[in-house]
Amino acid sequence: MKRSKKNFLIYGSMMLLFGTLIYLAIHTGETFDHSKSTAVGHGSSPWSLFQHILSDNLSNPVSILLLQIIVILIVVRIVSALFKYIGQPGVIGEIIAGIALGPSLLGYFWPEAFQFLFPAESLTNLNLLSQIGLVLFMFIIGMELDFGVLKQKLHETLVISHAGIIVPFFLGIATSIWAYEEYASHQTAFLPFALFIGISMSITAFPVLARIIQERNMTQTPLGVLAIASAANDDITAWCLLAVVIAIAKAGSIVSALFTIGLALVYMTVMFVVVRPFLRKVGNVYANSEVINKSFISFIFLILILSAVTTEIIGIHALFGAFLAGVVMPVNTGFRKVMMEKIEDIALVFFLPLFFVYTGLRTEIGLLNTPELWMVCAVFIFVAVLGKLGGCALAARLVGESTGDSLKIGTLMNTRGLMELVALNIGYEMGVLPPEVFVMLILMALITTFMTTPLLSAVQHLFDKKRKRTYPKKNILLSFGQAESGRSLLYMARLLLGHRLKDFRVIASHFTLGSDVNPIKAAQFRKESFQPIKQEAARLRIHIEKRYKVTDKLATEIIRSVRKEEIDFLFVGAGIQFMQNRKGQPAGFNIPKLFQFIKSPSCYLPGRLFQEKLESIIEQTDCNTVIFVNRNFSHHSRQVSIFVDQAEDLFLLDFVGNLLENREKKIRIYASGDFYRTILHKDETFLTLNEQHPERMTIETFDREEQLRFHEQELMLMSYRTCLYLSQIERLFSRLPSMLIVKPTDKSNEAVTPVSAAPVDASTLRHSNNRHN
Repeated sequence: MKRSKKNFLIYGSMMLLFGTLIYLAIHTGETFDHSKSTAVGHGSSPWSLFQHILSDNLSNPVSILLLQIIVILIVVRIVSALFKYIGQPGVIGEIIAGIALGPSLLGYFWPEAFQFLFPAESLTNLNLLSQIGLVLFMFIIGMELDFGVLKQKLHETLVISHAGIIVPFFLGIATSIWAYEEYASHQTAFLPFALFIGISMSITAFPVLARIIQERNMTQTPLGVLAIASAANDDITAWCLLAVVIAIAKAGSIVSALFTIGLALVYMTVMFVVVRPFLRKVGNVYANSEVINKSFISFIFLILILSAVTTEIIGIHALFGAFLAGVVMPVNTGFRKVMMEKIEDIALVFFLPLFFVYTGLRTEIGLLNTPELWMVCAVFIFVAVLGKLGGCALAARLVGESTGDSLKIGTLMNTRGLMELVALNIGYEMGVLPPEVFVMLILMALITTFMTTPLLSAVQHLFDKKRKRTYPKKNILLSFGQAESGRSLLYMARLLLGHRLKDFRVIASHFTLGSDVNPIKAAQFRKESFQPIKQEAARLRIHIEKRYKVTDKLATEIIRSVRKEEIDFLFVGAGIQFMQNRKGQPAGFNIPKLFQFIKSPSCYLPGRLFQEKLESIIEQTDCNTVIFVNRNFSHHSRQVSIFVDQAEDLFLLDFVGNLLENREKKIRIYASGDFYRTILHKDETFLTLNEQHPERMTIETFDREEQLRFHEQELMLMSYRTCLYLSQIERLFSRLPSMLIVKPTDKSNEAVTPVSAAPVDASTLRHSNNRHN
């Protein structure tokens, strides 16, 4: 305490001494200032001077840019979340948000706010930032391409992808003959206009398509693999074609463009023959290192920028160079994963929304102010859908796919999204696309992307006949988050159901939380997540089926899986905070409660959130639910405890025979004294088990739950109802060991378990609610 007082005195003395000296120095210096007034603020009040400073600061280009970014990020996140909620890709919401902040909505209804936020002179800065974002994004798209996938079904993908380019490209050029004279002849020559209309009809948004396939759990299906491979092939071909179109548009004729195209071919050859092998060798060296150092990262960025600027100078746009740089990166999965983790989030979350808004600022839907213009827009949309969806579906049917799968492939390939916007903006910047046509094609990109999800659902509903369950076995679903939890859940299922687990169909499901997970990351997550449970299944000699999906609606997906697979047992894992801190929580919101939450050293929010999700799962499913709460459980522990204190808990005895199959385990049953004397010691199942395994079963009675003591590494089996009750006794609940909590199905006239306790005949089992009055 004395030391702190001494420090305070030293600090105060120092501030006082040097503050006085600074004041004297300034006062002395003012004697040399002969100016009677200053140019700014002469005769003004302090408040008006402060207002003038604020006005100057707000008009500063940096302030305007930062305000724009703040508004853009907030609006984009809100609208994107709304579109995800209705089952649409978030990128559609981001595009809509960009249009809403432009002259079509904000500029139309609140022109003053629009002019304040987006003055014309500020758009150059916004454009430059958005272009940096696009360069990074195209680099990621290049790295996402997996040539291994392309090789799996090369012949089919070539037919489907190239049909999805040549057919809409032809229809686009044919449509441009009809539209050119009326809507574009005053601004541009026919050749570049027709080529850009054709290319705009031909593009597929590979990232959006990949994420839709992820969300529908189609990644590992033959249809999903074929669609992804076709989209990847389409992407490569379309971007090469776009480079040719840009070269022709800039040169003015095909002959003049041959020089640019020749240089581009030379450049691509150098990238694939020289740069790619060099990067592969360098990547192998760094792949064996524990970390990728900053020097190597800077080297990769240097290649990216050099590639982008080279293609820009050649005349085929910087974005193609960024895309090509991504394609030639080392194929090492770990390297690509690390690079994309470093770039993807900042590119997708920060830079791309700026591009969407910049596109929205150019998109004035009010330009389509006559029925004729809307009719032309409808024709563009119809031709785009007919060419892309129809061309890909027909090609898929010709290579041997079923009618339903062909329509699904065509529907997926018809999505355009962000990739279309990139091409359209290039055409608009070059002056090839007039403003009205630009708006029409933006709407075409939005509608064709928006229609993908509902149309795919309709096709699936029409062609996928409901498969009746033909499994002779009962079904178990193990739904886990962390990889090691999968291993633990399978061990618990084996412990609870004994050797009869081999008679079950076991499904292991892992959901990666998120909606914009990169396909390469998703593949890596899938491999890593199922590794421990595969090892445990091999040890137990049990076959498991794997389910993986990327979603931001965890509870909804679990409910859907339970219903679809007709699950009898659902096993889920929970953290040590499960159901803790439930007692005495005041309802509602107040300021003291907020401060208490902020200051609290422990936050039990995840436990409460999981409890809410679990309650919704239990309410909306009709299966036995088993929750494993891991509190330092050891597989080597010899003790398994069972907590029973009401007749509704007696169904737990039906599992004891299965638990006793593990000869290393001993069973301890905890029961209140009254319950033991009145009910438990008369129960037939209990008497039979106690008679056959007297040396491995013990009974411990109690009068007050707070007096109970447990070993921290043992496992306690209890009902969900009992767990809810014990969680109200905080001192006891916090001392409980790892728990296996069982919520029996509400199905009437069925046994809670599909198998009996090992020594007990199945006919003695009854539903727990009917066993005792």
